[in-house]
This record gives sequence, C-alpha cells and structure tokens, in this order.
Amino acid sequence: MNKEITSAPVSGLPAWPTPANAWSMAIFTLLLVLAPDALAHGVADDDKAFIEQSSGRQLLPYIYLGAKHMVTGYDHLLFLVGVIFFLYRMRDIGLYVSLFAIGHSVTLLYGVLSGTHVNPYVIDAIIGLSVVYKALDNLGGFKRLLGFQPDTRAMVLIFGFFHGFGLATKLQEFTFSGEGLVANILAFNVGVELGQLLALGGILIAMNFWRRSEAFSRQAFAANVALMSAGFMLTGYQLAGLLAAS
Repeated sequence: MNKEITSAPVSGLPAWPTPANAWSMAIFTLLLVLAPDALAHGVADDDKAFIEQSSGRQLLPYIYLGAKHMVTGYDHLLFLVGVIFFLYRMRDIGLYVSLFAIGHSVTLLYGVLSGTHVNPYVIDAIIGLSVVYKALDNLGGFKRLLGFQPDTRAMVLIFGFFHGFGLATKLQEFTFSGEGLVANILAFNVGVELGQLLALGGILIAMNFWRRSEAFSRQAFAANVALMSAGFMLTGYQLAGLLAAS
C-alpha cells in the first residue's frame, strides 16, 4: 500500500468492537504489570557502574549504551508507534522520524554538555503526554474537540526536544570523567539513533503485517485508545513521583 496519512484519524469514532476491546485491554493490563520497570526506565546498575568508573574515550561502549537505552525506552517507543501509525510511505516515515531524531539529539547534547538541569519528573510527564497527543491526533480528536488540527511535523519536533531532555536527565544522574566527555556523549547520541532505527525496523515489520489484515481497520481505533491510556499512565506515574519528591 503506497499512500500517506500524515495525521489521518480513525473516521467516525466507531463503537469499540468486542475482539478489539479484549486485545486492547490485554495490552493495558500488560503495561500495568510492567509498570514499575516500564514507567521508570533508567540506566541499569552495571551500566551505571561503567559510566562512573570509566575515563577517556569509550566510543563503542557509549554507542552500545545509547542504543540499549533507546530500545528499552518504552515512552520513546510508544511515541514512535503513534507517529508512524498511519504513515505508509518510507519518505513520510523518514521525514517524521528525522524530525524526532533532530529534536531529541539537540536537547540531549545540550542538556548534558551545558549542564542544564530540568526536573526529570516534569520532563517524563510531558513525554507521557506526547504519547497521549499522538494517539488523540490519530483518532482525529483535535478537529472533533477543538476544531483545528495542529501541525503534526512541528509537534513531533517539539516533543522530540522534550524526549531529548528526558534522555539527558538520565545521564545527569552520574559523575562523568572530564576526559573524553564530549566524544562519549556524541557516541551515546549515535547509539540512541542506531537504537531508534533498530526499534523502528521491528515496529514497521509488525505494523506492515498488521495493516495487511482485514482486522486493522477495526482494531486501529482500539489500539490508539490503548496508546492514549498508556500515555496517561506514564504521565500519572511521573506526577505521582513529583508529588512524593516535593
């Protein structure tokens, strides 16, 4: 299928079919089960030890760490799923993914290298809202509720900035050796981009199989409702952490 739906909602907001409802609730339940780890993804203990004990240029290890963090970053992956949900042409997928990559690369590098600190709970809550935004966009909610359609390309770039600060806050928890710092952070960012491409490849393969099935048109609505629910859950978890820390 070679068509573009850059921000195409599921038309008519149909009634939730029983099979799709069961499928969606299964995803939501799984997210609840995984909540303690999935919502608070960070840096593994062995990776923390490496970061704090290493010195000098460690390009390959930092590339690996960046790729690993992106592939296990549930919030980033959920946003990517929402972004490409109704994109069919590789040209369009490349455009939106590039905007997201530019956004999170700029703020990741700026946040770590400049020492600019932001509240991680607030940033991660906004990242959760980015998932909510894209699911609502896919459902045509903005036109229906607010009467206008935000520029999807601009919103993907803007939320990319917040995702980058989210990555930066994870690294700012550690004390880095000044020797080779710039090279290592650049390597980490390269790893993030490689991890994003790897994850995107898997998502696209699954999506293409799903889109070929007759059930896709029926299940797309339920899938975006589940995606929105996951985004609200991510946001709520972070806001609860913010209140507990204050």
